[in-house]
Amino acid sequence: MFTGIVEELGEVTAVETLDDACRFRLRGPVVTEGAKHGDSIAVNGVCLTVVDHEGDEFTADVMAETLNRSSLGALKAGSRVNLERPMAVGERLGGHIVQGHVDGTGEILERKPSENWEIVKISLPADLTRYVVEKGSITVDGISLTVVDAGQDHFTVSLIPTTLDLTTLGHKQPGDPVNLEVDVIAKYVERMLGERVPGDRAQGATR
Repeated sequence: MFTGIVEELGEVTAVETLDDACRFRLRGPVVTEGAKHGDSIAVNGVCLTVVDHEGDEFTADVMAETLNRSSLGALKAGSRVNLERPMAVGERLGGHIVQGHVDGTGEILERKPSENWEIVKISLPADLTRYVVEKGSITVDGISLTVVDAGQDHFTVSLIPTTLDLTTLGHKQPGDPVNLEVDVIAKYVERMLGERVPGDRAQGATR
């Protein structure tokens, strides 16, 4: 489990294309400290398993399913990525509960800078709309953020200078893809209430 508090802005140093997967080599001095084979590290919000570790770099295999459902397939050598190690038991939950299981991808639609923050508008897949609410939590490229405005096909977030300086959202431009993970609590509540969703419209449970 992660918290959506990015530990460092890492870099992809190599991409090896396999038959039905990719192997990434990534540099991250902070997250590789004490890392070992089998550890989990979130890369742009996707939980990956450390295959090998040498110095300040590690490798991770990404299967076709993950490449198809996330923006990791667009990464290349030199791409910057958000990195976070799993939360240790007893530590503060600085963001919100993040699983590292991407629900879909969005696209940066618009950026509006101001003196002390920046408003970013991001597209929202139709099947995720019901999970995103104003002032709720959402994970964008592994970053725990608060929703400012929630529309039917988009949402906005407000980014402080620290987030702009230390994460990929400081560099991404309109048209760039981002990984989205909605609040898992909302999905569990929906399941327990017995909701069924034909098409794009959620229907309440009947009694």
